[in-house]
Amino acid sequence: MASVSAPAQAAPAPAAPLQRGIVKMVLSGCAIIVRGQPRGGPPPERQINLSNIRAGAMARRAAQGQPDSKDTPDEPYAFQAREFLRKKLIGKEVCFTVEIKTALGREYGMVYLGKDTSGENIAEALVNEGLATVRREGIRGNNPEQVRLCELEDQAKSSKKGQWSEGGGTHTIRDMKYTIENPRNFVDSLHQKPINAIIEHVRDGSVVRALLLPDYYLVTVMLSGVKCPSFKREADGTETPEPFAAEAKFFTESRLLQRDVQIILESCPNQIILGTILHPNGNITELLLKEGFARCVDWSMAVYTQGAEKLRAAERSAKERKVRIWKDYVAPTANLDQKDRQFVAKVMQVVNADAMVVKLNSGEYKTIHLSSIRPPRNESEDKNKDKDKRFRPLYDIPYMFEAREFLRKKLIGKKVNVTVDYIRAATGPGEGTPAFAERTCATVTIGGINIAEALVSKGLATVIRYRQDDDQRSSHYDELLAAEARAIKNGKGLHSKKEVPIHRVADISGETQKAKQFLPFLQRAGRSEAVVEYVFSGSRLKLYMPKETCLITFLLAGIECPRSSRNLPGGLQVAEPFSDEAMLFTKELVLQREVEVEVESMDKAGNFIGWLHIEGVNLSVALVENALSKVHFTAERSAYYKTLVSAEEVCRQRKEKVWANYEEKPVEEVVHLSEEKERVANYRHVFVTEITDQLHFYAQDVETGGQLESLMETMRAELASQPPVEGSFVARRGDYCIAKFADGEWYRARVEKVESPAKVHVFYIDYGNREVVSSTRLAAMLPAFSTRALPAQATEYTFAFIQVPQDEDARADVVDCVVRDIQNIQCLLNVEYSGATCPHVTVQFGDTKDDVGLGLVKEGLVMVDVRKEKHLQKMVTEYLNSQESAKSARLNIWRYGDFRADDADEFGYRR
Repeated sequence: MASVSAPAQAAPAPAAPLQRGIVKMVLSGCAIIVRGQPRGGPPPERQINLSNIRAGAMARRAAQGQPDSKDTPDEPYAFQAREFLRKKLIGKEVCFTVEIKTALGREYGMVYLGKDTSGENIAEALVNEGLATVRREGIRGNNPEQVRLCELEDQAKSSKKGQWSEGGGTHTIRDMKYTIENPRNFVDSLHQKPINAIIEHVRDGSVVRALLLPDYYLVTVMLSGVKCPSFKREADGTETPEPFAAEAKFFTESRLLQRDVQIILESCPNQIILGTILHPNGNITELLLKEGFARCVDWSMAVYTQGAEKLRAAERSAKERKVRIWKDYVAPTANLDQKDRQFVAKVMQVVNADAMVVKLNSGEYKTIHLSSIRPPRNESEDKNKDKDKRFRPLYDIPYMFEAREFLRKKLIGKKVNVTVDYIRAATGPGEGTPAFAERTCATVTIGGINIAEALVSKGLATVIRYRQDDDQRSSHYDELLAAEARAIKNGKGLHSKKEVPIHRVADISGETQKAKQFLPFLQRAGRSEAVVEYVFSGSRLKLYMPKETCLITFLLAGIECPRSSRNLPGGLQVAEPFSDEAMLFTKELVLQREVEVEVESMDKAGNFIGWLHIEGVNLSVALVENALSKVHFTAERSAYYKTLVSAEEVCRQRKEKVWANYEEKPVEEVVHLSEEKERVANYRHVFVTEITDQLHFYAQDVETGGQLESLMETMRAELASQPPVEGSFVARRGDYCIAKFADGEWYRARVEKVESPAKVHVFYIDYGNREVVSSTRLAAMLPAFSTRALPAQATEYTFAFIQVPQDEDARADVVDCVVRDIQNIQCLLNVEYSGATCPHVTVQFGDTKDDVGLGLVKEGLVMVDVRKEKHLQKMVTEYLNSQESAKSARLNIWRYGDFRADDADEFGYRR
């Protein structure tokens, strides 16, 4: 911008008073804008043109809307003169005198750096560097300041400084670029690297015009992640500032205008360049937020590269202090006590895919919704409902089941940290929209993991978009948006292009015919895996069977639980005492947990009856132990009868809960005669390692287990340091050796048969299992680890008092049952009598002390082998009684009655 000195004939003003200010902006080599000190708002400012000198005019863009106008380039040394003043004056205090004021209001004067005229004379400094020329017309010789300028100009000319140098200064003219043909490609080409720039103009607090160096691109940059109050342009062309718009603009101007900065250009959506301005004194984006001059903007926050959490923290600080634009701010959780805002709770139930029921330390139950996420939705849900009355959102909405299962497996029964973000007010039903009760929306974390973020990152939920002024959102909203972006990019879950998963789940609750067809499968399966979907009462549940993909109603066997209230044709049936407590107990123990069930039978309504186990706890027994249920007479034939009766007796004696009004009846004294000879019961702890197809099994003594572990560790360490040479061992039948098992570890073994070097049959002497291996996986057993050092640990046994079915399918059922019950489990073992190949023993479960063999008889899986020894008759009688019960109930091998005829011996059976 050129400055013209005052006309020669203009009368000089009387001695001008000295004034002070701070340089806000340098317009050109001979014009600056000076501002005062801010007092309650942006300060006043004025343009001062330097007297008696002229600097080159700066480049100017063609006027918009005027096709005939053209861009005006720099005059030589114009930019260098402006830069000389900018670096010397911007933000500095100067003093000045106004010598002349024209009719148009333009002011000319002298400017000095500092508080008084002893400071550097700016005009003289420019002339001395050859960056400005002296306007000699109208100069009077009696004015020492004007004379001084002429002398300095002459010295600059003689020294060939600046524009007085040879060459004309064409190299100092900038090649200005006011437009960019493809802004997106331009931004991408910079790869988010900081580039040097000068802020030339501040439009509002968050939008600036920057000159990018060294290529002189003049670009408009909007700060990523924030927005300041702006100036709205009215129809008549005037601008109306929003509240705090002027203050925000001044805040940015006073810190950035014409400062040397670095800019990271981060994105370019819709031709708008987003960036972050880096200044040695701090990040203007964070400062604007912290001082309440700006608010966070979701759509551009995602591209901010300096850490979105810092921006949220700065905004949160301004909100808490209620400064500037937040002066009337009320936090979404302002009405909550601290203990209600942040607490630890136990997850009891997952509701769909965005809510859960938690139990507080006080015992109170509370429903929590995950903030700012939306579970999977069925766009055509209403249509489906019309077509199919049994629309089930959990199974029929794509990815709803996966989302629920993700939360269930991760959270059920676990303690989580809950931070309430906002309370969503209740809404009434509108046209086409359902009514919603008040919702407590929170961020839930477990082990430092934000559950909502994990759900979104797997594509099992989407993030809700809000109006910019809607503050009711997650405190980790940016992380949710980033997680959603990753899920979309990787095509996860809802964002996948693949076919949506379909869950065909058959609900056979109350379907008597379907239940009858399904019953034999569940009975044969023994213990089946299930998930408790719903608890109707203490002993009535709805189960999801994952392997069978069906829903069943399940009634607990062996107990009589207090009934809950229910609607009957004759009216409402009143709940029995302690029914609610029993239901709550069952809910807390098993709701949405993975359990195992043993189905015994079904009732006439198509409900299955059986036993439910969770982590080794029998739910029927647990209800009885807690005095919330009584033992039903049908439990007499079950393996859990003794446990149930003893638990009931304890509660009855204490008169707890359902036994509160119990009165004990007198019992007649019974004298028991002891048998002449008793069997010796000397049970010892063993660990069952292998079960054969003939129902023989191998077990290790627990007492010597430590010695085996020590020997194996030493042996493997030795082999690791000195590995055996592959193929050096020549296998011979009966030889002891070491063999590398499928898990890659070495074990002690014995060669049983050699078919070829590639097929050697070995028996693992410490575990009882057999394998066919190549001789390359065998090596000689070192003496230190031989059977002399430690005898073979696996001993073979078979069950006493039972006869294994000869039918292959029936035998396979028995073996499967035993494998499931005792393999790799510590049990109690007692030798009852000797056999031809191995001892015959009874085995008890380590926890319940129930007889495993007797259980097989009760289930109708095997027959009794009748022994004649007198001291064993008590055991034999108990086994025979159990066999009669199984026959009466037509269980398994007895389902067609007593198949053993007189000639059954030839089929391998004997009475």
